[in-house]
Amino acid sequence: MKNLIPARFFFKPCLTFLLIYLLAYFPLSAQYDQGKDYYAPSKVPDRIVLTLTESPSTTQAVTWRSSTDVTVGKGQLMLANPSPDIVGDLQEVQAETTTLETDKNTANYHSLTFTNLLPNTQYAYRVGGDELWSEWFHFTTAGKGNAPYSFLYFGDAQNDLKSRWSRTIRGAYSKMPDADFLLHAGDLVNRANSDHEWGEWFYAGGWIYGMMPSIATPGNHEYARSQDRGRVLSNHWKPTFTLPANGPEEFKETVYFFDYHNTRFISLDSQKFLSSKSGRATQIEWLKEVLANNKMKWTILTMHHPVYSSAAGRDNEEMKKFLAPLFEEYKVDLVLQGHDHAYGRGGNLPIGKKKIVMEGPVYVVSVSGPKMYVNAMEDWMQRAASNTQLYQLIRVDGNRLKFEAYMVTGELYDAFELMKKPNGKTIFKEKAPESVPERLDIPPRYQKQATEDQLKEFNKRFRKYKAKRGGDG
Repeated sequence: MKNLIPARFFFKPCLTFLLIYLLAYFPLSAQYDQGKDYYAPSKVPDRIVLTLTESPSTTQAVTWRSSTDVTVGKGQLMLANPSPDIVGDLQEVQAETTTLETDKNTANYHSLTFTNLLPNTQYAYRVGGDELWSEWFHFTTAGKGNAPYSFLYFGDAQNDLKSRWSRTIRGAYSKMPDADFLLHAGDLVNRANSDHEWGEWFYAGGWIYGMMPSIATPGNHEYARSQDRGRVLSNHWKPTFTLPANGPEEFKETVYFFDYHNTRFISLDSQKFLSSKSGRATQIEWLKEVLANNKMKWTILTMHHPVYSSAAGRDNEEMKKFLAPLFEEYKVDLVLQGHDHAYGRGGNLPIGKKKIVMEGPVYVVSVSGPKMYVNAMEDWMQRAASNTQLYQLIRVDGNRLKFEAYMVTGELYDAFELMKKPNGKTIFKEKAPESVPERLDIPPRYQKQATEDQLKEFNKRFRKYKAKRGGDG
């Protein structure tokens, strides 16, 4: 956390560590009653979430939670039908069950995978057991080849999940209900092992998770401090999600890939990449093989910590040194990240050009929750935002990829397109709405701490950034 923001910029040095800790780890709104369990499990299935597998056109994974009274979980599946009657063949699958003791309760988590499905086909399913079942949900399997698809991408949710992140995921779904899946770029919660926060995350998304599959990459807040001050993956992660298990043995369900239509998606565990030399080496070796053997038209990578930071005072030199060259060598198209709580989009592109041949991926850092940092306004950015909750829709249709970032109120904030040419080149087209000015004000919680000199420094950087973009500052 020491590189969150320079002490000289916003805080008196003696208060820097304390303020950063408080701002990063404590919710932004009033505390709930710590002694109560607001999201206790019961016999009724809850926390139902679909997740994509290695073969999303023929399989579908689902996990859910129950009280420990339910020792056997089952899922039932059939082809979706307009009739309310249960007709046709009904596939029943028994789940694997794991008992998880949390800081609030003990619950059983059930996971299963429906197999032998038809591509691009709508199914109805429910989960539960002999006594109590969930409602019937629908999902649609992936298609194949160059058929169009779309997905929603969220940066850090992390704080105030019920009260202030809920409007982001619900607004995104309301605007794009036909998106094929959700991508969460880490820091889904603030405290890795807080059952209350996981309860809020599920409350915010509700039945959306049971209808639209998710994929997720872990953030630093999905890692809890162990007794030896190391970092341990949240005890909720693997019981909650059934993610592809094709990564290195020590990173099962955090480092993985899957192919969706004509695109290879890759997740890296950036927390372990930055904190462990052996973890870094293992992931690099695995990534090289996955990229070298990639025959997909598009390559999209997600990880939590960004290669190029969007927040003032942050930097990830290991990412630039070890990953950026690989991304360029293997022609990664898009890198979707979080962590910095300020929006930034850009890459190896000259400012001001509307159409250009790509020399590397487009990097995006975004934030969907309410915690905000000061934007760095660095040279790599073509579009930036501060103090703005966003969600992103990415559409892929054959040789064209279209990216749109929406403010939580529904207005388009940023956009670009990538086009694959027959000669192998990728063309970038700037589509950001010129009528929408960049939102770059200092978030109020930082502005309250700033001195007159610090505000002058911010304004200096702001004018430099605007001048670089040809603005009037």
